[in-house]
Formats: sequence, structure tokens, C-alpha cells
Amino acid sequence: MSAPAGRRTYLDLARGIAVLVMIEAHVIDSWTRPDDRHSHAFGDSVILGGFGAPLFLLLAGVTVAMSAGSKARRLSDDRAAARLVQMRGLEIFGLAFLFRLYAVVLSHGPLWTLLKVDILNVMGPSIVFAAFIWQVAQGTRRRIAAFAVLTAGLVLVTPAVRYYAGLAHLPWWLDSYFRPVPGLDNFTFFPWMAFVTAGALLGVLLDAARTMEADRRVNLAFGAGGLLVAGAGYAASTLPALDPRSSFWTTSASFFCIRLGVMVAAIAAGWMWEQRRTAGRRWSPLQLMGRTSLFIYWIHVELVYGLIATPWKGSFSLGGAWTALAAFCLAMLGAALLKERLADKFFGQKQLGRLIRQVQALMF
Repeated sequence: MSAPAGRRTYLDLARGIAVLVMIEAHVIDSWTRPDDRHSHAFGDSVILGGFGAPLFLLLAGVTVAMSAGSKARRLSDDRAAARLVQMRGLEIFGLAFLFRLYAVVLSHGPLWTLLKVDILNVMGPSIVFAAFIWQVAQGTRRRIAAFAVLTAGLVLVTPAVRYYAGLAHLPWWLDSYFRPVPGLDNFTFFPWMAFVTAGALLGVLLDAARTMEADRRVNLAFGAGGLLVAGAGYAASTLPALDPRSSFWTTSASFFCIRLGVMVAAIAAGWMWEQRRTAGRRWSPLQLMGRTSLFIYWIHVELVYGLIATPWKGSFSLGGAWTALAAFCLAMLGAALLKERLADKFFGQKQLGRLIRQVQALMF
């Protein structure tokens, strides 16, 4: 029990689940015909798909704290470790615009869409911010307290930010980072950044748990604590909102707690799954998809929403869309497997291969 905790394969498993949920959200949204969009089943599918993006952001926050802690122990310099993580965050922010350019070229979209805000636009700066807080708040307890306060603060001020009139004077491309602009974005810093800071809190706890026994205790606490937070959020949803301007599905603290609690408990469930006797002895498709999540994100969006998907967009019944989703997930698994084999064959241990894996690991 005093042995090192080793690689947390259950985090790869959680990323793999996030990949599947992300694909589900996009395929069901794009390929379901209009007549089926008013059913309860479609609404439930949308709710399920809504867990993909926050799970990616949460796991990105986990990686921030764990990566910074590992680098700090190796370099004996917290500032240098935080700076390296911040550089990764800036790389991801740059990838957001590169991805948009890629979409414009393939789908012949207007140039102004380069400025649309998507999950990468929020994730990159959030990583930079979380790494800065990790550096400033020295020590495990201070970091936990800092990330807890920041997470609560970001969630609680979200309704006020959405209705702050002063933001209307900003250019639309800057305003859309703080509040949704119809047709331009689905992601804003408030409250989405809070998932990254919440993940960083989890990452601080995991980074401090460097033995198998400590890792076990932390994940058992994640399971119990996650269910408690989700239950508290559900109970709070029946009470008057803290801010009357908040909307349950977008800006309420109760819905944030429900999603956060479910995702934290899911990480613990992934840990429990990885404790089975056969763990590590068999090839895991979910772990593969988790390790290649950036690659899958990059290629699947155009295949679902782009010109190539025109014959299928809005043409399936809900049941047909779910069937198509299963086939599409298998195709993405095959693409991920091919990508890993080609990367190992052509890059091996070269610097470019290492860079791809490092960015990929931090990304999701």
C-alpha cells in the first residue's frame, strides 16, 4: 500500500467517456430530423450530451494541478512549473483558432467565424488562469481553499455578468467570452471556467495522493462527496434561486452542482472499475479514445456538422440517429487506433511525437 499510485488510467477512462458523450451531443443535434426534436427522448438525449463539455473542462483542470505538481517536484521551482503549464494553455488557445480556420477551409464558411468562441477558446485561458492560482497559493491546503472559493465565486456571479450592461460596449467577439451572443457561441468564461477550477481542486488532492492507499482514500471521498454535492444541488433546485435572474439550465448554481457532483462521482466509479483483477491486462477502447481525445475532437466536428455531412444532417429519426451514432463511434475508434499506430511508426520517440502526446494529454 505504500507503493506509488502510478498512472491514473481511470482518468483516461473518464476522458474516453467524455469523448463518447461529446460525439453523442453533436450527432444527435446535427442528424436528428426536426419532427423528432420535440420529444421527451430527444430532450433526455440533449441533457446527456450536456455532460461532455464540462467533463472535458473538469479533467483539464485536474491535469493542470497534477502536471504542475509533477513539474514542480522535478524542477524544484513552482514558478517554472506553472509557466510550463501556462504555455500549454496558450497552445490550446491557439489551436482554437487553427481549428476554426480548418473548418472555414473545409466547409467554405465566412471568415468572421474564426472569432467564434468554442470550448478550446475557454479551456486555454482557463488553464493559464488555474496555473497562475496554483503558483500563487502555496501549499496543498491553500490551493484547495483558493480553487474552492474561485469555483463558487465564478458560479455565483454568472447571472450578474450575463446582465451587466457595460459589456454591451465591448466588440461582439470580446463580449461573447463573457456572455452568450446568439449564433456565435455556446461557451463563456462564466460559468464554464468554474469547471476547470473545480477540476484543479480535484487535481491538487490527487497530486498529493502519491501512494495506492492515498489514491484509494481520495477516490472514495470523491464518490461520497460527488453524490453529496449532486444531491445538494438537486435539493437546492426546488428552492428559490439565489439570484432571480438565473436560469436553471444555464446559469444556476444548483445545476452546476448537479453536473459537478455527478462527474466527480463518475471519476470515482472509473477508479473502482480499474481496481478489478483483469484491469490492465486487456486493451481498453475507452482509454484509447481518452488518450486521443484531441484528435477525435478535431476530426469529428466537420464529419458531423460540415459539408461532408450534408446528406445526413436533419435526416434521421431519433432512433436512427442513435443507430448512426453507434456506427460513427466505431469509426472514430478505428481512426484513433490508426492514428496511434501511425504516430508510433513515423514519430516514435522523436521530439514532434512527444510534443503531440504532451499537448494531447493536457488538452483532455
